Amino acid sequence: MGSSLKKLIQKLVNRETILYLVFGGLTTLVNLAVFWLMNRVLGEDLALVNNAAAFVAAVIFAYVTNKIFVFESRSWSAQTLRKEIPAFVGARLFSFGLEELLLWISKDVIQVSRFSVTVLGVTVTVQVAVLSSSSVVSVPLVAVTVMVAFPAASPFA
Repeated sequence: MGSSLKKLIQKLVNRETILYLVFGGLTTLVNLAVFWLMNRVLGEDLALVNNAAAFVAAVIFAYVTNKIFVFESRSWSAQTLRKEIPAFVGARLFSFGLEELLLWISKDVIQVSRFSVTVLGVTVTVQVAVLSSSSVVSVPLVAVTVMVAFPAASPFA
């Protein structure tokens, strides 16, 4: 095995990357569970509102778990939070906008299952988060997202 390949593997397979992926997966589950629950409670007609609630819950979960477990940041001072929270949330707002756009298109334009499009939107959100945090990990995740998400959003799914 070449030394550059070994270096790449060592960079990809480390505690921080593995925990980031684990908590990213759990964040995705939080998002989907809250969206599903909100759709059941408020109805699918409020899918955009339900998605916003799911986004807020997922971002809070992601921030806290990444702060504590992935990046091992122990400071909860106001100064630290004023610096970390806008950077963390800001990196996810763009993907949230894309997710809302996809959800709106699915609801009002092509009438695809809202949950299928939310799965696609969440994968977009994950990709933007990964790209903003660790570009080395994003390359294989982009490939998996394209293979998994787009068939899920198909009107034939």
